Amino acid sequence: MMKKSSYWLVLIVFVSWLPLVSCNKSEEGDPGGNNNTNTDTNTVVTNSEIDCWITTGNRNQLLNRQTTALAFGNTNNSNPVITVDSAQRFQQVDGFGYTLTQGSAIVINGLAAAQRTSLLNELFGSASNSIGISYIRLAIGASDLSSSVYSYDDMPAGQTDPTLAAFSIAADNEVVRLVKDVLLINPSIRIVASPWSPPVWMKDNGSSVGGSLAPANYSVYAQYFVKYIQAMQAEGISITAVTPQNEPLNPANNPSLSMTAAQQADFIKNHLGPAFVAAGLTTRIIVYDHNCDRPDYPLSILGDAAANAYVDGSAFHLYGGDISALTSVHNAYPAKNIYFTEQYTASNGDFGGDLQWHIKNVIIGSMRNWSKNALEWNLANDPSFGPHTAGGCTTCLGAVTIGTAGAVTRNVAYYIIGHASKFIPSGSFRIASDNNGSLQTAAFLRADGKKVLIVLNENSNTQNFNLKFKNKWAVAAIPGNAVATYVW
Repeated sequence: MMKKSSYWLVLIVFVSWLPLVSCNKSEEGDPGGNNNTNTDTNTVVTNSEIDCWITTGNRNQLLNRQTTALAFGNTNNSNPVITVDSAQRFQQVDGFGYTLTQGSAIVINGLAAAQRTSLLNELFGSASNSIGISYIRLAIGASDLSSSVYSYDDMPAGQTDPTLAAFSIAADNEVVRLVKDVLLINPSIRIVASPWSPPVWMKDNGSSVGGSLAPANYSVYAQYFVKYIQAMQAEGISITAVTPQNEPLNPANNPSLSMTAAQQADFIKNHLGPAFVAAGLTTRIIVYDHNCDRPDYPLSILGDAAANAYVDGSAFHLYGGDISALTSVHNAYPAKNIYFTEQYTASNGDFGGDLQWHIKNVIIGSMRNWSKNALEWNLANDPSFGPHTAGGCTTCLGAVTIGTAGAVTRNVAYYIIGHASKFIPSGSFRIASDNNGSLQTAAFLRADGKKVLIVLNENSNTQNFNLKFKNKWAVAAIPGNAVATYVW
């Protein structure tokens, strides 16, 4: 028979041990991440104050909801502490998502009707097995992940159309059809649209690759934007914002355009901004839309008072530079918004490495540096990483791959965005949270009063830590090379 003192010692050790495994147990998921729907569960966890979902770099867990209770209390241990302070509010979040390229629309629209509906609800819906995408990016005309190069006013060689009499968005019927169905699922989704190139007859080199917008066509091109926004409105699609040019310092893509900061400032202040005002458009104008290594580009436009008056904010990618560049632009012009609009995952990338880098930089990094959104690149493609243009990206991996017979593979970008979009709706505020050692974090306050904490463990070993909120602690454990989202 156990002595009474020994009994109580064992009981104390047992109770104190329980929370340490509380975010390291889950319902069984799909270890390969292929073909199954996301592995959320409606399992009710008794006496749990905090819900937790985990994705591991080895894919043993893929957005799995944990099933062991996790609760706040008082503790005395030497674990690292992550303090969340909802009294400190920062930017309001617009949403998380992807670019819905024409290629994405083609492969998704190619699914059988029931499969297509199921996938769209999983991507954009609010059910327990959905990831709740709340922000998408569209190309104005073709991107490099379109089936071909096109604009909305293509003319035979040597001909021009300065009145835009031939303007039509019919070439993007696949995109329009898909976006209209997305709006039936999420009517409040936000949309930013960006051109890769104007019609070639507006350019100084007559090519879809590189070249600059001919100065004589600045006003015509401004009207091209107006007609695009109005045509989408006629289809029931409201464009929240536009950028004047995707990657203006990358003229090598197909399609693409070179646009200096001085040219973009001129286009905005003398043509695009006045055209929007004259047409009564409320669509925002966001500058730059390129890498973090050139914050001087948006700063120079914002420093032009005439252009500044029409500009809502600046957009960034992270193929160069450091994510902290967003804060440098925010600090210089705190009244202007910051956005993160693109980052791709490669077909030859490593799931675990990409998961860590993108969660750290695109999700946590952009949010901690004042961004109102975080967008990964392409939503969907086929097993050959198409469709794409001649000279377009041949290694861009979609968030989902649509295979033969409608098989859906959920790739790393699905989980990168899902760890935020599923839990942080538009209108939430980023709030204060600590980084501590190998643990990188971002925290949010939702309109319903719930708090959300995203934690990345960069260490290869399981890390125990204390989640501290209002002077109480929950003792949690996150596996090595994993990301966890906590909601309470």
